[in-house]
Amino acid sequence: MRLGGQLMLCCLSIVYSFDGILVFGILFICTCAYLKKVPRLNNWLLSEKKGVWGVFYKAAVIGTRLHIAVALSCLSMAFYVVFLK
Repeated sequence: MRLGGQLMLCCLSIVYSFDGILVFGILFICTCAYLKKVPRLNNWLLSEKKGVWGVFYKAAVIGTRLHIAVALSCLSMAFYVVFLK
């Protein structure tokens, strides 16, 4: 039981860390940009440009317009997570 509590505490601290939020944001942008290339998912998920569903559309636009910056930040975060953390 104690091991499960430590595991839960570890996962919660990762969720609220700054680098965890950055990794989540970068992966979210990359995923939405990839889903924009799939026709059925583009019509279903990225058709709304306002509201809660508009977040997916805006992330896809950021991922496609700033693809070089997003790719470099993804590589740098991967290096940080694998080697420095």
